[in-house]
Amino acid sequence: MKVLLRTDVDGVGKRGDIIDVAGGFARNHLLPAGKAIVASDGVEVQAAAMRRSRDLRDARDREGSETVAKILVGNTITIAARASNERLFGSVSTADIVRHVEEQTGAIIDRNDLVLADPIKMVGEHNVRVELVGGVVFELTVNVVAED
Repeated sequence: MKVLLRTDVDGVGKRGDIIDVAGGFARNHLLPAGKAIVASDGVEVQAAAMRRSRDLRDARDREGSETVAKILVGNTITIAARASNERLFGSVSTADIVRHVEEQTGAIIDRNDLVLADPIKMVGEHNVRVELVGGVVFELTVNVVAED
């Protein structure tokens, strides 16, 4: 069954794509949830408009992400935390990193953009992977120091 996607669907396609999917998947999941409409003859014009809108939004998002990346690449974010023998009392989480990034650079990022396998529990420099909207990926250096 041919459908026009109205929203991005993981593993299926992006908004504005005309795709072939199983009839049951379309009838039971995509159409009732409003994620797609049945592709008729006149849908190509609507699909083209959706793709243009998606491309403009993606370009704008990527441009904003690149601006944030230029600010943060090469900077070291310093975070003071209570510690004893190089081990922190508690940890430094993604929310702490986001707050200090905004305080020290003025750049605003979301904590979900940070890829941190485990919270930081040791004093020292740590590299944190940042994955922004639009596919902009870079490493952010976080220096955790012991409070006086």
